[in-house]
Amino acid sequence: MQITDEAGVRQVTFDRPDVLNAFTTETAAELADILAEANPAELDAVVLTGEGRAFSAGGDIESMAAREETPEEAYERIDETFGRLAEEALSCRVPIVARVNGDAVGAGMALVALTDFAYAVESARFSAAFVRVGLIPDTGGTFLLPRLVGLRAAKDLAFTGRFFDGAEAAELGLINEVVSENELDDRIDDLLTVLKSRPTRTIGMAKRAMHANLGRGIGEALDYENVVQSQAYATQEHGEGIAAFLEDRTPEFQS
Repeated sequence: MQITDEAGVRQVTFDRPDVLNAFTTETAAELADILAEANPAELDAVVLTGEGRAFSAGGDIESMAAREETPEEAYERIDETFGRLAEEALSCRVPIVARVNGDAVGAGMALVALTDFAYAVESARFSAAFVRVGLIPDTGGTFLLPRLVGLRAAKDLAFTGRFFDGAEAAELGLINEVVSENELDDRIDDLLTVLKSRPTRTIGMAKRAMHANLGRGIGEALDYENVVQSQAYATQEHGEGIAAFLEDRTPEFQS
């Protein structure tokens, strides 16, 4: 993977274009580490994209074919790599943006679902292709897909493994928007400009609360929301936001 930091944005580029940026377990573990280390004091966003004509074709089939492991060994490997990647994406303290420059398949599509914002070019295709190789969706796919696109649509995608275009991905809610190839960078730059003007630490708190509450009952969820909000009230970001409002100026957030 290629990693570049510029003006508060960390761009992570999957750089195996010869295999359409397919993920190995090592790739998943490395990306999990990158997301775990993202610090709102230093970054406003993390952008994920692919080199060449694909975002990511998902799991590396050749690596799968070479494995000889028991179910117990497979569980440990998945839990420490693709499972951890899903956990780190959902708990990452800065917004994650998917710049979907081409096909997002299998774990590549699941990763798009895990991001906070996703914009795709018109030529991009999507597929929950796990079933095509006798697998179920992983990288958080069984958890997040039904919540993003609805249970019936998630079953359709997961049980058939069919390919669909960016327009349908946007209609389903898998991505925010589909744009032409020459508009992709401008659209993401517009988003990053907004994110840079907002308090990143506060965004991270809201994100974690939303994701944590996906699995809670309403009473517990509301109580947790109140806990996090009480913590937000005590932050420098809140103090600066109030001061800027009262002084009729643009807030200058430190994170």
